[in-house]
Amino acid sequence: MSQHAVELAQGAKQLGVALTEQQQGKLLGYMALLNKWNKAYNLTAVRDPNEMVSRHLLDSLSIVSFIDGQRWLDVGSGGGMPGVMLAIMFPEREFTLLDSNGKKTRFLTQVKNELGLGNLQVVNSRVEAFEPGQPFDGITSRAFASLADFTHLTRHLGTTQTRWLAMKGVYPDEELAAMPVDFELESSAQLQVPGCVGSRHLLILRRMNQG
Repeated sequence: MSQHAVELAQGAKQLGVALTEQQQGKLLGYMALLNKWNKAYNLTAVRDPNEMVSRHLLDSLSIVSFIDGQRWLDVGSGGGMPGVMLAIMFPEREFTLLDSNGKKTRFLTQVKNELGLGNLQVVNSRVEAFEPGQPFDGITSRAFASLADFTHLTRHLGTTQTRWLAMKGVYPDEELAAMPVDFELESSAQLQVPGCVGSRHLLILRRMNQG
């Protein structure tokens, strides 16, 4: 096993995430594509492949236990985090990865094709202009926007049954205070990501009925 494969396997085990051999292969295949395309497409500020396992793969896998429901949207997906990792982990669920940057969606389409992710759809659009046929069960974001912008820009994509999952660094007290009045914090979790030094938090938000 390569150094990256060992680090991924050990980190996933620490997170309580069971990886099949096929899933491990696809996760490492994604990382290889990210590293290859990053030079030209500027997909991530992380240039060192040795940092990508913890800062991208394991960071994305840290929210696996919070994913339920069939249809998920990853907003401002960029290089595909956490959407690609979630699509690899849950082949029976559908994931839409949305980004307004054409270079990034071209990369995501390449990932979909090369890794054979039939449950992944790539959309090149501004979030406010995106009109899917039906609402999503869950909406994720990682370093996309403030909580106020995240909820406001995506409110038309969910219902009171939808869960909004925002991946953040330090606990965002000020952002929570500035959220739209019809959104509430359902729960939060401090994420322990193997190999990551900084603070990581997941905030789970819900939209309440107005009136």
